[in-house]
Amino acid sequence: MKTYMPTAKDVKEKGGEWYVLDAKDAILGRLATRAAVLLRGKHRPDFTPHMDLGDHVVVINAERVRVTGNKTEDKLYSRYSGFPGGLKQVPFKKMLEQKPTEIIRLAVSRMLPKNRLGRQLVRKLKVYAGPEHPHIAQQPRKVSQ
Repeated sequence: MKTYMPTAKDVKEKGGEWYVLDAKDAILGRLATRAAVLLRGKHRPDFTPHMDLGDHVVVINAERVRVTGNKTEDKLYSRYSGFPGGLKQVPFKKMLEQKPTEIIRLAVSRMLPKNRLGRQLVRKLKVYAGPEHPHIAQQPRKVSQ
């Protein structure tokens, strides 16, 4: 018996699922891992490593996410412009106040492959700071951590 490998045509016909994850009082790393697994499609029986299976993930309440230990004070988000003196570092606490959606987006995107597939998958991640989201029409399924 041959192993079933879905093609792009199969994925397009079937369409993807929409999932909602609530970040309220969730631990950042565990939430990001769950979102990355759902985006990648590893929970599906027809998982194919080299394909986007069409699943979307909506994360709500990003402003209510938490971290363990002293990471609230110690964790830094760094970016480097490539120029001398171009290193910028923002603490977790400040990032949570200014851009809570970026915290989750970065955590999930860093768990996905670092190639075209990963960039394609991260576009299917929708993160919202509050409890409301505009994707009700897609009938997303609520998923527990």
